[in-house]
Amino acid sequence: MDFITTTLNAFNTLVAWLPKWVVALSVLFLAVAIAYSLHRVVRRLIRRLLADRYPFGFSIFNQMRGVTRLALIVLALVIAVPLAPLDPGTAEWMARLLLMAIIALIGWMAITSLRIAADVYLRRFQLDAEDNLLARKHYTQVRVLLRTADVLVVIITVGAALMSFESVRQYGVSLFASAGVAGLVAGLAARPVLSNLFAGVQLAMTQPIRIDDSVVVENEWGWIEEINSTYVVIRIWDLRRLIVPLTYFIEKPFQNWTRENASILGTAMIYVDYSAPVGVLRDKLTEIVKASKLWDGRAVGLQVTDVKENVIELRCLMSAANAGNAFNLRCEVRERMVDFLQKEYPDALPRRRAEMTIDGPGAAVEVQTPKRRPRKTAKAKAAS
Repeated sequence: MDFITTTLNAFNTLVAWLPKWVVALSVLFLAVAIAYSLHRVVRRLIRRLLADRYPFGFSIFNQMRGVTRLALIVLALVIAVPLAPLDPGTAEWMARLLLMAIIALIGWMAITSLRIAADVYLRRFQLDAEDNLLARKHYTQVRVLLRTADVLVVIITVGAALMSFESVRQYGVSLFASAGVAGLVAGLAARPVLSNLFAGVQLAMTQPIRIDDSVVVENEWGWIEEINSTYVVIRIWDLRRLIVPLTYFIEKPFQNWTRENASILGTAMIYVDYSAPVGVLRDKLTEIVKASKLWDGRAVGLQVTDVKENVIELRCLMSAANAGNAFNLRCEVRERMVDFLQKEYPDALPRRRAEMTIDGPGAAVEVQTPKRRPRKTAKAKAAS
C-alpha cells in the first residue's frame, strides 16, 4: 500500500497546476486503476502457481475474485480520498460512501465464505452414486440453510448500512415506537415470503423431500431439481418444470418414492383371455426380469388381480434400484410379454365371444354378441 500512497503523492504534485476538481478526479481514477491492475497481476500469478497443481484451491480463489477486487479498490480509495484536494463536504460524502462500501464488502465476503464452506463440506458426497440417500440428505440441508443464511446476511448488511446514517440512528426510537402498526401491516404483506422462508428451514430439518428425490406432485411424476428460498423446482419426466411453493410440502400430501431408499417396486398390468396359461406366463416373466440389467434382484412375481367379463387381469411385479430403472423395466416387461403371447399363445390374447342361434334346418345362422344387462339405477330399483 506504500506503493499506492507514493504514486498518488507523486501524481498529485505533478498535476497540481490543474483545477482542484480535475486533480481530485484524476487521483481517485488513478487509485482505482492501480488497484485493478494489481489485482489482475496477482490473479495471473496465482493462476500459474495453483491452476495445475491445486485445481480445487484455485477454484476457491477464483470464487473470491470479485470480493478481493472490490477490497483492493475500496482500500485504494480509502488511501486516495485524504490525498485528493477535495472540499470538506465532498470528502465527508466520499467517506460515507466508502463506509457503506466496506459494510457491503463484509456482507459479500460472508456470503461467499459460506458458499465456499458449503462446497468444501459437500465434496465428500456424490449425488451420482448408486446409493445417494446420504448425499441427497446433506445436499438438501446445506443448500436450504445456505439460502436462509444468505437472506439473513443481506438483511443484516442492509441494516448496518442504513444505521451508518445519523438520521436513522436519531429517529430510531420513534421508528420503534411506531413499529406496532407498521410491523403488523408489513407482516401481513410479507406473510407468503416469511411462511416460505420458515418452511424452507423446516424442510431442511425434517427433510420430507431432498434433492433428486422422485416424487408425485399434482399427479405429475418427476425429480426434485432445486430447493430455493421460496419455491421448489420439480423436473417432470418429459423435461417440463413444475414450480411449487415450499409451503406446499408442509401443508399438502404428496408421494415421495425415494424417502428411505431409491429402490422401488414397479407393476405392469396385462389383460389376457381366460384360456391363458398363467403358470407359463409367470415363468416367462421371471425369465424376462432376470435377463434384464434394470432388475435389482429383490422381487419378481405375477398375480391374477382381477377377473372381468371377457379378460383376466395379471399384475407383473418387479423391483428396480430407482424410479427411472423401474419405469424402463415396466415398459420392457410389457413389450416382451405381449410379444411372447403373440408368438406362443395367440389364442390367449383378449377376444370377444359370440353366440350362434339356428332356427331350423337350412335356416340362416344368426350371430349375437352377448350384451351386458343394463344396471338398474337407484331410482329404477326404488320404482320396482
